[in-house]
Amino acid sequence: MRRYARMALLCLGCGVCSLLYGFSQLALSLEQEPGRQRQAPDLAATGDRAAAAAAGSEGRGQAGAGRCKNLSVSFWNSYWMLPSDVCGMNCFWEAAFRYDYMKTHPSEKMHLAVVACGERLEETLTMLRSAIIFSIKPLQFHIFAEDQLHENFKDILDDFPYEGKVNYTLYPITFPTESAAEWKKLFKPCASQRLFLPLILKNVDSLLYVDTDILFLRPVDDIWSFLGKFNSTQIAAMAPEHEEPRIGWYNRFARHPYYGVTGINSGVMLMNMTRIRRKYFKNDMTPVRLQWGEILMPLLKKYKLNITWGDQDLLNIMFFHNPESLYVFPCQWNYRPDHCIYGSNCKEAEEEGIFILHGNRGVYHDDKQPTFRAVYEAIKNYSFGDDLIHSLLQPLELELRKTMHTYCGRVYKVFIKQLTKSVRDLYARRSKGR
Repeated sequence: MRRYARMALLCLGCGVCSLLYGFSQLALSLEQEPGRQRQAPDLAATGDRAAAAAAGSEGRGQAGAGRCKNLSVSFWNSYWMLPSDVCGMNCFWEAAFRYDYMKTHPSEKMHLAVVACGERLEETLTMLRSAIIFSIKPLQFHIFAEDQLHENFKDILDDFPYEGKVNYTLYPITFPTESAAEWKKLFKPCASQRLFLPLILKNVDSLLYVDTDILFLRPVDDIWSFLGKFNSTQIAAMAPEHEEPRIGWYNRFARHPYYGVTGINSGVMLMNMTRIRRKYFKNDMTPVRLQWGEILMPLLKKYKLNITWGDQDLLNIMFFHNPESLYVFPCQWNYRPDHCIYGSNCKEAEEEGIFILHGNRGVYHDDKQPTFRAVYEAIKNYSFGDDLIHSLLQPLELELRKTMHTYCGRVYKVFIKQLTKSVRDLYARRSKGR
């Protein structure tokens, strides 16, 4: 009798295991099916798989978190749905521990990418300098540049006093071989390189892409923290192209679909690249959803005669069809001349100051918008280690006061408000030994 009971229990156990295996295969097949909209939430939004890749088998955390591979583990996935090589023994509890660890221990390294071609060396270095000054966590720069610029970047960056705070990698400009010529001539040389970052930086989980004409007026850590605010469907974050529809470009002139009321500006683009690589995008070319690497060339072929701003227009088209995938942050995180040359129209900047300055239209290098140029020159000429108050803030405010004859100069305080706070916060951290 006892023998029959053991056999019954054994059969029952085998049946349960078989049932669980069947459920796991069904769930995986549904997640991988192109036409399915539902995707697993990616709790690695603030993750740093590039650091793990660079360190070989080194894990993201310690203790229990270190026993799991650096793969995204969704907290709602039952343990039998996880790939067999993600965790070791007691996988369910390891996954639960890893979820808790990631929520309480944000990534220790932030990844920032920029693309530099032509005469953009100085501008790029000034942007990198602004990122270094105030940031708290270590930075990993991914610099995509023309070959002739590599030695110049290396010579200058190697002289920066990083103090272990910054690492950088230089990459050549790279486009798909079969369509390289078309991508290179889109809008500006090299501009469309950003579209291929999720495909090139395959081991980077999350990334902040910025144009060369960006200046950080507060720590990169703060915009990086938006990754933790993404819901389960959001894969990227950008700011609107305009705040005021009456002066908007997309809503008045665009000959293609665009996101929202006034479109989005891609000069500051925060990406969860793990989610981007996984997502199947709705589109107006086929009823079948396409992945990132599959959708780019068809989009270009369909709209190349209708787009003006190149890769930014393609991103607008993609997020027009997939609006649930975009997180929109306020204008102060991508403050451009359009926010003040016709009168101030970024309310958030008026209240809290500018967080990230975007000097598009070449305003750092001419006299049309001296307010923008003054900030650029102040950061470019600042020497690491100098007193920020006497060497940066005070001289900058004197220059800004000279621009009050312009519309942007009339609101010059928004250019220095957050910068002053960032300097104060930096000195406060130093006084506490951080």
